[in-house]
Amino acid sequence: MSQLKLSKESWSSQTVFIMAAVGSAVGLGNLWKFPYITGENGGGAFVLVYLACILLIGIPVLVSEIALGRAGKANPVQAMANLARESGVSRVWALLGVNGVLASALILSFYTVIAGWAFAYFLDSFRGSFIDISADKAGNHFGAMLANPYELMFWHSVVLFISVYIVSRGIKSGLEKAINFMIPGLFLILLVLLGYASTTGYFGQSFRFLFSPDFSKLSWEAVLTAMGHAFFTLSIGLGTMMVYGSYVSQKQSIVKAGLWIAFADTLVALLAGLVIFSVVFANQLEPGSGPGLLFQTLPVAFGQMTGGWFFGTLFFALVVMAALSSAISLLEPVVSWLEQNWGFSRGKSSWGVGLLIWFFGVGTVLSFNLWQDVPILGERNFFESVDFLTANIMLPLGGLLIAVFVAWSLRPMIREHQIQLTPSWEKVLMFDLRWIAPPAIMVVFATNLVSSQYVVFLVGATLLLYAFYIQRSARDLKRV
Repeated sequence: MSQLKLSKESWSSQTVFIMAAVGSAVGLGNLWKFPYITGENGGGAFVLVYLACILLIGIPVLVSEIALGRAGKANPVQAMANLARESGVSRVWALLGVNGVLASALILSFYTVIAGWAFAYFLDSFRGSFIDISADKAGNHFGAMLANPYELMFWHSVVLFISVYIVSRGIKSGLEKAINFMIPGLFLILLVLLGYASTTGYFGQSFRFLFSPDFSKLSWEAVLTAMGHAFFTLSIGLGTMMVYGSYVSQKQSIVKAGLWIAFADTLVALLAGLVIFSVVFANQLEPGSGPGLLFQTLPVAFGQMTGGWFFGTLFFALVVMAALSSAISLLEPVVSWLEQNWGFSRGKSSWGVGLLIWFFGVGTVLSFNLWQDVPILGERNFFESVDFLTANIMLPLGGLLIAVFVAWSLRPMIREHQIQLTPSWEKVLMFDLRWIAPPAIMVVFATNLVSSQYVVFLVGATLLLYAFYIQRSARDLKRV
Protein backbone atom coordinates (compact mmCIF):
# COMPACT_ATOMS: atom_id res chain seq x y z
CA MET A 1 0.00 0.00 0.00
CA SER A 2 1.30 3.44 -0.80
CA GLN A 3 1.36 6.21 1.75
CA LEU A 4 -2.08 7.77 1.93
CA LYS A 5 -3.04 10.96 3.69
CA LEU A 6 -6.21 11.43 5.62
CA SER A 7 -8.86 13.82 4.42
CA LYS A 8 -8.48 17.39 5.55
CA GLU A 9 -11.23 16.94 8.14
CA SER A 10 -10.21 16.73 11.79
CA TRP A 11 -11.76 17.26 15.21
CA SER A 12 -12.45 20.91 16.05
CA SER A 13 -10.88 20.55 19.49
CA GLN A 14 -9.61 18.02 22.00
CA THR A 15 -12.89 18.35 23.89
CA VAL A 16 -14.83 17.22 20.84
CA PHE A 17 -12.46 14.30 20.31
CA ILE A 18 -12.82 13.23 23.94
CA MET A 19 -16.62 13.45 23.69
CA ALA A 20 -16.56 11.42 20.48
CA ALA A 21 -14.34 8.76 22.06
CA VAL A 22 -16.50 8.75 25.20
CA GLY A 23 -19.54 8.30 22.97
CA SER A 24 -17.84 5.30 21.37
CA ALA A 25 -16.93 3.78 24.72
CA VAL A 26 -20.21 4.53 26.49
CA GLY A 27 -22.84 2.19 25.15
CA LEU A 28 -25.08 -0.69 26.07
CA GLY A 29 -22.17 -2.25 27.92
CA ASN A 30 -22.29 0.53 30.52
CA LEU A 31 -26.06 0.68 30.92
CA TRP A 32 -26.87 -2.99 30.34
CA LYS A 33 -23.95 -5.32 30.93
CA PHE A 34 -22.02 -3.58 33.72
CA PRO A 35 -24.96 -3.33 36.16
CA TYR A 36 -26.02 -6.94 35.76
CA ILE A 37 -22.53 -8.47 35.91
CA THR A 38 -21.89 -6.37 39.02
CA GLY A 39 -25.11 -7.73 40.48
CA GLU A 40 -24.17 -11.28 39.58
CA ASN A 41 -20.68 -11.01 41.10
CA GLY A 42 -21.34 -9.44 44.48
CA GLY A 43 -21.03 -5.68 43.98
CA GLY A 44 -18.19 -3.69 45.55
CA ALA A 45 -15.37 -6.24 45.36
CA PHE A 46 -16.10 -6.73 41.67
CA VAL A 47 -16.04 -2.96 41.10
CA LEU A 48 -12.58 -2.69 42.72
CA VAL A 49 -11.19 -5.41 40.46
CA TYR A 50 -12.84 -3.75 37.47
CA LEU A 51 -11.23 -0.37 38.29
CA ALA A 52 -7.81 -2.01 38.70
CA CYS A 53 -8.21 -3.64 35.29
CA ILE A 54 -9.18 -0.32 33.70
CA LEU A 55 -5.98 1.19 35.10
CA LEU A 56 -3.61 -1.67 34.24
CA ILE A 57 -5.08 -2.92 30.97
CA GLY A 58 -7.67 -0.56 29.56
CA ILE A 59 -5.89 2.81 29.67
CA PRO A 60 -2.45 1.65 28.37
CA VAL A 61 -3.96 -0.18 25.38
CA LEU A 62 -6.44 2.66 24.73
CA VAL A 63 -3.64 5.24 24.64
CA SER A 64 -1.64 2.94 22.36
CA GLU A 65 -4.48 2.54 19.87
CA ILE A 66 -5.12 6.29 19.68
CA ALA A 67 -1.38 6.87 19.19
CA LEU A 68 -1.28 4.39 16.30
CA GLY A 69 -4.14 6.22 14.61
CA ARG A 70 -2.53 9.63 14.91
CA ALA A 71 0.91 8.35 13.85
CA GLY A 72 -0.48 6.40 10.90
CA LYS A 73 -2.69 9.32 9.77
CA ALA A 74 -5.25 7.06 8.12
CA ASN A 75 -7.87 4.37 8.60
CA PRO A 76 -6.79 1.31 10.64
CA VAL A 77 -5.66 -0.80 7.66
CA GLN A 78 -3.62 1.93 6.01
CA ALA A 79 -2.35 3.32 9.32
CA MET A 80 -0.84 -0.04 10.28
CA ALA A 81 0.69 -0.45 6.81
CA ASN A 82 2.23 3.04 7.06
CA LEU A 83 3.63 2.42 10.54
CA ALA A 84 4.98 -1.03 9.68
CA ARG A 85 6.92 0.46 6.77
CA GLU A 86 8.22 3.38 8.83
CA SER A 87 9.30 1.01 11.62
CA GLY A 88 10.93 -1.48 9.27
CA VAL A 89 8.77 -4.44 10.28
CA SER A 90 6.56 -6.82 8.34
CA ARG A 91 3.67 -5.32 6.37
CA VAL A 92 1.59 -8.22 7.69
CA TRP A 93 0.84 -5.87 10.61
CA ALA A 94 -1.74 -4.26 8.31
CA LEU A 95 -3.89 -7.28 9.14
CA LEU A 96 -4.29 -5.80 12.62
CA GLY A 97 -6.18 -2.97 10.94
CA VAL A 98 -8.18 -5.43 8.86
CA ASN A 99 -9.15 -7.24 12.05
CA GLY A 100 -10.44 -3.98 13.54
CA VAL A 101 -12.43 -2.98 10.48
CA LEU A 102 -14.07 -6.40 10.17
CA ALA A 103 -14.81 -6.56 13.90
CA SER A 104 -16.50 -3.14 13.77
CA ALA A 105 -18.71 -4.17 10.87
CA LEU A 106 -19.66 -7.52 12.41
CA ILE A 107 -20.44 -6.02 15.82
CA LEU A 108 -22.49 -3.23 14.27
CA SER A 109 -24.60 -5.81 12.43
CA PHE A 110 -25.97 -7.16 15.72
CA TYR A 111 -25.49 -4.01 17.83
CA THR A 112 -28.12 -2.18 15.79
CA VAL A 113 -30.58 -5.01 16.45
CA ILE A 114 -30.08 -4.83 20.22
CA ALA A 115 -30.05 -1.03 20.12
CA GLY A 116 -33.39 -1.32 18.36
CA TRP A 117 -34.79 -2.93 21.53
CA ALA A 118 -33.94 0.30 23.37
CA PHE A 119 -35.76 2.36 20.73
CA ALA A 120 -38.81 0.10 21.03
CA TYR A 121 -38.77 0.27 24.83
CA PHE A 122 -38.42 4.06 24.79
CA LEU A 123 -41.56 4.28 22.66
CA ASP A 124 -43.37 1.70 24.81
CA SER A 125 -42.47 3.57 27.98
CA PHE A 126 -43.59 6.86 26.45
CA ARG A 127 -46.95 5.29 25.61
CA GLY A 128 -47.34 4.15 29.22
CA SER A 129 -47.11 0.44 28.40
CA PHE A 130 -45.12 -0.31 31.56
CA ILE A 131 -47.38 1.41 34.10
CA ASP A 132 -48.30 -1.17 36.79
CA ILE A 133 -46.87 -3.96 34.67
CA SER A 134 -46.22 -7.28 36.45
CA ALA A 135 -43.06 -9.37 36.16
CA ASP A 136 -44.88 -11.99 34.09
CA LYS A 137 -46.28 -9.41 31.71
CA ALA A 138 -42.86 -7.75 31.38
CA GLY A 139 -41.33 -11.10 30.48
CA ASN A 140 -44.09 -11.82 27.99
CA HIS A 141 -43.72 -8.35 26.46
CA PHE A 142 -39.98 -8.86 25.91
CA GLY A 143 -40.53 -12.38 24.59
CA ALA A 144 -43.20 -11.21 22.16
CA MET A 145 -40.88 -8.54 20.76
CA LEU A 146 -38.07 -11.05 20.20
CA ALA A 147 -40.48 -13.50 18.57
CA ASN A 148 -41.60 -10.90 16.00
CA PRO A 149 -38.97 -10.69 13.21
CA TYR A 150 -40.79 -7.83 11.48
CA GLU A 151 -40.67 -5.63 14.57
CA LEU A 152 -37.00 -6.40 15.15
CA MET A 153 -36.26 -5.76 11.48
CA PHE A 154 -37.99 -2.38 11.63
CA TRP A 155 -36.02 -1.14 14.65
CA HIS A 156 -32.78 -2.57 13.28
CA SER A 157 -33.40 -0.54 10.12
CA VAL A 158 -34.21 2.64 12.07
CA VAL A 159 -31.01 2.51 14.15
CA LEU A 160 -28.85 1.72 11.13
CA PHE A 161 -30.45 4.44 8.99
CA ILE A 162 -29.79 7.11 11.64
CA SER A 163 -26.21 5.91 12.12
CA VAL A 164 -25.45 5.86 8.39
CA TYR A 165 -26.98 9.31 7.88
CA ILE A 166 -24.83 10.83 10.63
CA VAL A 167 -21.59 9.24 9.39
CA SER A 168 -22.32 10.13 5.76
CA ARG A 169 -22.34 13.82 6.69
CA GLY A 170 -18.65 13.77 7.57
CA ILE A 171 -16.66 14.68 10.67
CA LYS A 172 -17.81 18.22 11.41
CA SER A 173 -21.28 18.18 9.84
CA GLY A 174 -22.14 14.66 10.97
CA LEU A 175 -20.15 13.12 13.80
CA GLU A 176 -19.38 16.34 15.68
CA LYS A 177 -22.93 17.70 15.53
CA ALA A 178 -24.36 14.41 16.73
CA ILE A 179 -21.78 14.03 19.49
CA ASN A 180 -22.22 17.64 20.68
CA PHE A 181 -25.91 16.88 21.17
CA MET A 182 -25.84 13.29 22.42
CA ILE A 183 -23.02 13.27 24.97
CA PRO A 184 -24.06 16.36 26.97
CA GLY A 185 -27.65 15.09 26.73
CA LEU A 186 -26.58 11.68 27.98
CA PHE A 187 -24.85 13.10 31.05
CA LEU A 188 -27.73 15.50 31.74
CA ILE A 189 -30.28 12.67 31.68
CA LEU A 190 -28.02 10.53 33.84
CA LEU A 191 -27.74 13.29 36.45
CA VAL A 192 -31.52 13.79 36.49
CA LEU A 193 -32.00 10.04 36.98
CA LEU A 194 -29.38 10.07 39.72
CA GLY A 195 -31.35 12.76 41.51
CA TYR A 196 -34.48 10.65 41.14
CA ALA A 197 -32.65 7.59 42.48
CA SER A 198 -31.66 9.52 45.60
CA THR A 199 -35.36 10.01 46.42
CA THR A 200 -36.25 6.31 46.34
CA GLY A 201 -35.06 5.67 49.89
CA TYR A 202 -32.70 2.95 48.66
CA PHE A 203 -29.86 5.08 47.31
CA GLY A 204 -27.71 4.27 50.35
CA GLN A 205 -28.24 0.54 49.85
CA SER A 206 -27.36 0.90 46.19
CA PHE A 207 -24.19 2.85 47.10
CA ARG A 208 -23.13 0.21 49.63
CA PHE A 209 -23.82 -2.56 47.14
CA LEU A 210 -21.56 -0.93 44.54
CA PHE A 211 -18.77 0.35 46.78
CA SER A 212 -18.65 -1.87 49.90
CA PRO A 213 -16.40 -4.78 48.93
CA ASP A 214 -17.25 -8.30 50.04
CA PHE A 215 -14.31 -10.37 48.86
CA SER A 216 -15.96 -13.58 50.00
CA LYS A 217 -18.22 -13.26 46.96
CA LEU A 218 -15.33 -12.63 44.56
CA SER A 219 -14.57 -15.76 42.55
CA TRP A 220 -11.90 -16.35 39.91
CA GLU A 221 -14.65 -16.25 37.29
CA ALA A 222 -15.67 -12.80 38.59
CA VAL A 223 -12.08 -11.54 38.25
CA LEU A 224 -11.95 -12.76 34.66
CA THR A 225 -15.32 -11.13 33.95
CA ALA A 226 -14.09 -7.81 35.36
CA MET A 227 -10.89 -8.07 33.33
CA GLY A 228 -12.75 -8.82 30.13
CA HIS A 229 -15.34 -6.08 30.60
CA ALA A 230 -12.69 -3.47 31.48
CA PHE A 231 -11.00 -4.24 28.18
CA PHE A 232 -14.10 -4.29 25.99
CA THR A 233 -15.91 -1.31 27.52
CA LEU A 234 -13.35 1.17 26.13
CA SER A 235 -13.90 0.05 22.50
CA ILE A 236 -10.35 -1.28 22.28
CA GLY A 237 -9.36 -3.46 19.33
CA LEU A 238 -12.22 -2.32 17.11
CA GLY A 239 -10.28 0.18 15.05
CA THR A 240 -12.63 2.90 16.28
CA MET A 241 -10.12 4.58 18.55
CA MET A 242 -7.48 4.25 15.85
CA VAL A 243 -9.55 6.03 13.23
CA TYR A 244 -10.73 8.63 15.77
CA GLY A 245 -7.07 9.12 16.70
CA SER A 246 -6.21 9.80 13.07
CA TYR A 247 -8.36 12.94 13.26
CA VAL A 248 -6.51 14.26 16.34
CA SER A 249 -4.13 17.22 16.05
CA GLN A 250 -0.51 16.74 17.08
CA LYS A 251 -0.97 19.56 19.60
CA GLN A 252 -3.43 17.52 21.65
CA SER A 253 -2.37 15.18 24.45
CA ILE A 254 -3.27 11.54 23.82
CA VAL A 255 -2.53 10.51 27.40
CA LYS A 256 -4.82 13.17 28.89
CA ALA A 257 -7.52 12.23 26.39
CA GLY A 258 -7.16 8.54 27.29
CA LEU A 259 -7.48 9.28 31.00
CA TRP A 260 -10.57 11.42 30.45
CA ILE A 261 -12.16 8.78 28.23
CA ALA A 262 -11.56 6.03 30.78
CA PHE A 263 -12.79 8.26 33.62
CA ALA A 264 -15.98 9.27 31.81
CA ASP A 265 -16.73 5.72 30.68
CA THR A 266 -16.27 4.37 34.21
CA LEU A 267 -18.26 7.23 35.72
CA VAL A 268 -21.23 6.51 33.45
CA ALA A 269 -21.12 2.82 34.36
CA LEU A 270 -21.03 3.54 38.10
CA LEU A 271 -23.71 6.24 37.99
CA ALA A 272 -25.93 3.99 35.88
CA GLY A 273 -25.38 1.26 38.46
CA LEU A 274 -26.45 3.60 41.27
CA VAL A 275 -29.60 4.55 39.39
CA ILE A 276 -30.53 1.02 38.39
CA PHE A 277 -29.89 -0.63 41.75
CA SER A 278 -31.73 2.12 43.64
CA VAL A 279 -34.81 1.44 41.52
CA VAL A 280 -34.37 -2.33 41.74
CA PHE A 281 -33.94 -2.35 45.52
CA ALA A 282 -36.89 -0.01 45.99
CA ASN A 283 -39.08 -2.66 44.37
CA GLN A 284 -37.49 -5.63 46.18
CA LEU A 285 -36.27 -7.07 42.88
CA GLU A 286 -33.16 -9.14 42.24
CA PRO A 287 -29.99 -7.12 41.35
CA GLY A 288 -28.32 -10.18 39.82
CA SER A 289 -31.11 -10.94 37.39
CA GLY A 290 -28.74 -11.19 34.43
CA PRO A 291 -29.24 -9.79 30.91
CA GLY A 292 -32.96 -9.35 31.58
CA LEU A 293 -32.21 -6.58 34.09
CA LEU A 294 -32.61 -3.78 31.54
CA PHE A 295 -35.52 -5.07 29.47
CA GLN A 296 -37.51 -7.12 32.00
CA THR A 297 -36.67 -6.07 35.56
CA LEU A 298 -36.46 -2.29 35.11
CA PRO A 299 -39.80 -1.87 33.29
CA VAL A 300 -41.45 -3.56 36.29
CA ALA A 301 -39.53 -1.34 38.71
CA PHE A 302 -40.33 1.94 36.95
CA GLY A 303 -43.92 0.82 36.36
CA GLN A 304 -44.54 0.41 40.09
CA MET A 305 -42.97 3.69 41.25
CA THR A 306 -44.37 7.19 41.60
CA GLY A 307 -43.17 9.20 38.62
CA GLY A 308 -42.00 5.97 37.03
CA TRP A 309 -43.56 6.76 33.64
CA PHE A 310 -41.50 9.95 33.25
CA PHE A 311 -38.23 8.63 34.65
CA GLY A 312 -38.57 5.26 32.93
CA THR A 313 -39.02 7.03 29.61
CA LEU A 314 -36.05 9.25 30.41
CA PHE A 315 -33.96 6.19 31.25
CA PHE A 316 -34.67 4.51 27.93
CA ALA A 317 -33.90 7.80 26.16
CA LEU A 318 -30.51 7.57 27.88
CA VAL A 319 -30.04 4.04 26.55
CA VAL A 320 -30.97 5.18 23.03
CA MET A 321 -28.38 7.99 23.08
CA ALA A 322 -25.66 5.68 24.39
CA ALA A 323 -26.48 3.09 21.75
CA LEU A 324 -26.44 5.60 18.88
CA SER A 325 -23.15 7.20 19.93
CA SER A 326 -21.52 3.76 19.86
CA ALA A 327 -23.18 2.72 16.61
CA ILE A 328 -21.77 5.66 14.63
CA SER A 329 -18.29 4.95 16.00
CA LEU A 330 -18.51 1.33 14.81
CA LEU A 331 -19.39 2.46 11.29
CA GLU A 332 -16.60 5.04 10.95
CA PRO A 333 -13.58 2.66 10.55
CA VAL A 334 -15.21 0.82 7.65
CA VAL A 335 -16.33 4.01 5.92
CA SER A 336 -12.93 5.69 6.28
CA TRP A 337 -11.22 2.59 4.83
CA LEU A 338 -13.45 2.60 1.73
CA GLU A 339 -13.10 6.35 1.35
CA GLN A 340 -9.30 6.49 1.61
CA ASN A 341 -8.16 3.18 0.15
CA TRP A 342 -10.76 2.62 -2.54
CA GLY A 343 -11.62 6.19 -3.56
CA PHE A 344 -15.35 6.06 -2.82
CA SER A 345 -17.05 9.21 -1.61
CA ARG A 346 -18.07 9.30 2.05
CA GLY A 347 -21.73 9.22 1.09
CA LYS A 348 -21.42 6.16 -1.16
CA SER A 349 -19.18 4.42 1.39
CA SER A 350 -21.62 5.05 4.24
CA TRP A 351 -24.77 3.94 2.45
CA GLY A 352 -23.08 1.00 0.73
CA VAL A 353 -21.61 -0.35 3.96
CA GLY A 354 -24.87 0.36 5.73
CA LEU A 355 -26.76 -1.78 3.22
CA LEU A 356 -24.35 -4.72 3.61
CA ILE A 357 -24.49 -4.49 7.40
CA TRP A 358 -28.29 -4.36 7.26
CA PHE A 359 -28.41 -7.64 5.31
CA PHE A 360 -25.95 -9.25 7.71
CA GLY A 361 -28.03 -7.99 10.63
CA VAL A 362 -31.02 -9.91 9.31
CA GLY A 363 -29.25 -13.05 10.51
CA THR A 364 -29.23 -11.66 14.05
CA VAL A 365 -32.90 -10.66 13.81
CA LEU A 366 -33.85 -14.20 12.81
CA SER A 367 -31.61 -15.69 15.51
CA PHE A 368 -34.16 -14.64 18.12
CA ASN A 369 -37.07 -16.37 16.41
CA LEU A 370 -37.10 -18.34 13.13
CA TRP A 371 -33.40 -19.31 13.22
CA GLN A 372 -33.13 -19.60 16.97
CA ASP A 373 -32.19 -23.29 16.86
CA VAL A 374 -30.19 -23.25 13.62
CA PRO A 375 -26.53 -23.96 14.58
CA ILE A 376 -23.63 -22.18 12.88
CA LEU A 377 -20.60 -22.62 15.16
CA GLY A 378 -21.15 -25.73 17.23
CA GLU A 379 -24.50 -25.28 18.93
CA ARG A 380 -24.49 -21.49 18.54
CA ASN A 381 -27.01 -19.82 16.26
CA PHE A 382 -26.09 -16.99 13.89
CA PHE A 383 -26.11 -14.18 16.47
CA GLU A 384 -24.30 -16.24 19.10
CA SER A 385 -21.67 -17.24 16.56
CA VAL A 386 -20.94 -13.66 15.45
CA ASP A 387 -20.90 -12.51 19.07
CA PHE A 388 -18.50 -15.32 20.01
CA LEU A 389 -16.20 -14.62 17.05
CA THR A 390 -15.94 -10.88 17.75
CA ALA A 391 -15.98 -10.76 21.57
CA ASN A 392 -13.85 -13.84 22.26
CA ILE A 393 -11.42 -13.84 19.34
CA MET A 394 -11.23 -10.65 17.25
CA LEU A 395 -11.31 -8.03 20.03
CA PRO A 396 -8.82 -9.68 22.40
CA LEU A 397 -6.59 -10.48 19.43
CA GLY A 398 -6.74 -6.85 18.31
CA GLY A 399 -5.96 -5.50 21.78
CA LEU A 400 -3.13 -7.97 22.28
CA LEU A 401 -1.48 -7.11 18.97
CA ILE A 402 -1.86 -3.37 19.59
CA ALA A 403 0.08 -3.75 22.84
CA VAL A 404 2.72 -5.96 21.19
CA PHE A 405 3.21 -3.64 18.21
CA VAL A 406 3.52 -0.44 20.28
CA ALA A 407 5.79 -2.03 22.88
CA TRP A 408 8.08 -4.05 20.61
CA SER A 409 7.74 -3.16 16.92
CA LEU A 410 6.86 0.54 16.64
CA ARG A 411 9.93 2.70 16.19
CA PRO A 412 10.68 4.30 19.60
CA MET A 413 11.00 7.78 18.10
CA ILE A 414 7.48 7.55 16.65
CA ARG A 415 6.05 6.18 19.90
CA GLU A 416 7.68 8.86 22.05
CA HIS A 417 6.59 11.63 19.67
CA GLN A 418 2.96 10.51 19.83
CA ILE A 419 2.55 9.56 23.49
CA GLN A 420 4.80 12.32 24.90
CA LEU A 421 5.52 11.03 28.40
CA THR A 422 8.41 11.80 30.72
CA PRO A 423 11.16 9.13 30.65
CA SER A 424 10.03 7.63 33.96
CA TRP A 425 6.38 7.36 32.91
CA GLU A 426 7.48 6.05 29.53
CA LYS A 427 9.20 3.17 31.31
CA VAL A 428 6.08 2.47 33.36
CA LEU A 429 3.91 2.40 30.24
CA MET A 430 6.33 0.15 28.35
CA PHE A 431 6.58 -2.27 31.27
CA ASP A 432 2.79 -2.47 31.36
CA LEU A 433 2.44 -2.97 27.61
CA ARG A 434 5.14 -5.66 27.59
CA TRP A 435 4.54 -7.66 30.73
CA ILE A 436 1.13 -6.85 32.26
CA ALA A 437 -1.48 -6.05 29.59
CA PRO A 438 -0.62 -8.81 27.03
CA PRO A 439 -0.52 -11.71 29.55
CA ALA A 440 -3.75 -10.44 31.15
CA ILE A 441 -5.46 -10.25 27.76
CA MET A 442 -4.22 -13.73 26.93
CA VAL A 443 -5.65 -15.09 30.18
CA VAL A 444 -9.09 -13.72 29.27
CA PHE A 445 -8.61 -14.88 25.69
CA ALA A 446 -7.67 -18.43 26.68
CA THR A 447 -10.38 -18.71 29.33
CA ASN A 448 -13.11 -17.62 26.93
CA LEU A 449 -11.89 -20.01 24.28
CA VAL A 450 -11.29 -23.01 26.51
CA SER A 451 -14.84 -22.74 27.78
CA SER A 452 -16.02 -23.55 24.27
CA GLN A 453 -16.17 -26.98 22.66
CA TYR A 454 -13.18 -26.27 20.40
CA VAL A 455 -10.78 -26.79 23.29
CA VAL A 456 -7.78 -28.32 21.49
CA PHE A 457 -7.80 -25.92 18.56
CA LEU A 458 -8.36 -22.85 20.70
CA VAL A 459 -5.76 -23.68 23.33
CA GLY A 460 -3.30 -24.35 20.53
CA ALA A 461 -4.06 -20.99 18.92
CA THR A 462 -3.54 -19.22 22.24
CA LEU A 463 -0.19 -20.96 22.78
CA LEU A 464 0.93 -19.94 19.30
CA LEU A 465 0.03 -16.33 20.07
CA TYR A 466 2.01 -16.52 23.27
CA ALA A 467 5.00 -18.01 21.45
CA PHE A 468 4.79 -15.23 18.84
CA TYR A 469 4.76 -12.62 21.60
CA ILE A 470 7.86 -14.07 23.31
CA GLN A 471 9.69 -14.43 19.99
CA ARG A 472 8.82 -10.85 19.04
CA SER A 473 9.96 -9.66 22.46
CA ALA A 474 13.36 -11.34 22.22
CA ARG A 475 14.03 -10.12 18.70
CA ASP A 476 12.83 -6.54 18.91
CA LEU A 477 14.07 -5.75 22.41
CA LYS A 478 17.59 -5.40 21.01
CA ARG A 479 16.70 -2.42 18.84
CA VAL A 480 14.36 -0.59 21.30
